[in-house]
Amino acid sequence: MKLKPIEEQVVVVMGASSGIGRETALRFARRGAKVIVSARGESGLRSLVDQIRSEDGEAIAVVADVAEFDQVKAVADSAAEEYGRLDTWAHLASVSLFAPLEEITPEEFKRVVEVDLMGQVYGAMVALPHLKREGRGALVHVSSVLARRSVPLQSPYCASKHGVEGFVESLRVELKREGWPIGVTNVLPASINTPFFDKSRTKLGYRPMSIPPFYPPGVVADALLYAAENAPRDLVVGGAGKALLLTQRLSPRLMDAIMLYAGFRWQQTDEPKPERAPDYLFGPLEGDDRIEGDLGKWSFSRSLSTWLDMHPRTKRGAIVGGALLTLATLRAKR
Repeated sequence: MKLKPIEEQVVVVMGASSGIGRETALRFARRGAKVIVSARGESGLRSLVDQIRSEDGEAIAVVADVAEFDQVKAVADSAAEEYGRLDTWAHLASVSLFAPLEEITPEEFKRVVEVDLMGQVYGAMVALPHLKREGRGALVHVSSVLARRSVPLQSPYCASKHGVEGFVESLRVELKREGWPIGVTNVLPASINTPFFDKSRTKLGYRPMSIPPFYPPGVVADALLYAAENAPRDLVVGGAGKALLLTQRLSPRLMDAIMLYAGFRWQQTDEPKPERAPDYLFGPLEGDDRIEGDLGKWSFSRSLSTWLDMHPRTKRGAIVGGALLTLATLRAKR
C-alpha cells in the first residue's frame, strides 16, 4: 500500500485541543500537511490554529462532539470544502471515568461508550467516502493497550476500547476484500503523560492516574505520523505496554493478580479530588490545553521499542545481530 507523503496530505485530527491530539496536529503541520483540527473546546482549537499558522502551517478548526454523527460529518465535509480532499483521518478523542462499576450511573457509562467507541465509528463512516473518492488514504484509530487487557476502575473506558479493536479488525478485512488501498491502523498507547487524567471524572476521592511508567505524548504523535504514511496493522506505543500485553497472552491469571495489586493502588495519587470537581465527561473543560500532564516523575523520555517498530530495517538488523552474537557466545563456551 503506497500512501502519500505527509507533506502532500490533508489530515483531520479529532480530539486535537490538548494532549496527544494537539501534539499530533502540530507535528503534521510542521511536516507540511494541511490540518483540520477538531474537539469540543473552542478556545483550545483557536490557540492551536494560531500556533500552527504562526509557524507558517495551514490549519482550520471545526468544533465538534464526536458523540454526535452530524457534527463529525461536518468535520469531514469542511476538509473537503476547504482543501478539496481528505487523505488521513486520525481519531484521538476520548474520555474516561474512574470508579467501581456500582458507583457508575447508566448515563455515565453510556456517555463514555458514545465518545470512545461510537465516536471512532462515526469518524470512519464519514471519512471513508472521501478516502475512496481520493482512491487511497489512512484511517488511524487510537485505542489503548487497555483494548486488549482491561484494568479495574475504568470499565466503561476499557469496554469501549475493546470495541474499537473489534471494529477496526472487521473494517480492515472489509476494505481489503473490496480492494481499497486504505490503511486501517490501531494505535495502542501505554500510559501517556497528558492532562487526560486531570480532566477525567473520578469517584475515587483522589486525583486519578494510570499505571506507570508513562511516556511523552510525542511518542504517540510520531506513531500516528508513521501510520499516515505506512499503514501498519497496529502499533503498541511504549515498551511497558508491550510487556503488559505479553504477560496477558502468556498468563491471564497472572495479569489478574498483578491488577489486584497495581490496578487499584496505582490508578490514583495521594492528592484529594472531590467527586464534584469539574471534568470533561459531558462537555469541554476549557482552559487546560496543555500537551503534557504533570506526571513526569513517573515518565520515560522516549520508547526504544516504538522507535524500532517505526524503523523495521534497523529492528530486523538488531534481531539478526543479536541472534548471531548469541550463537557466537554459545560456540565460544563449548
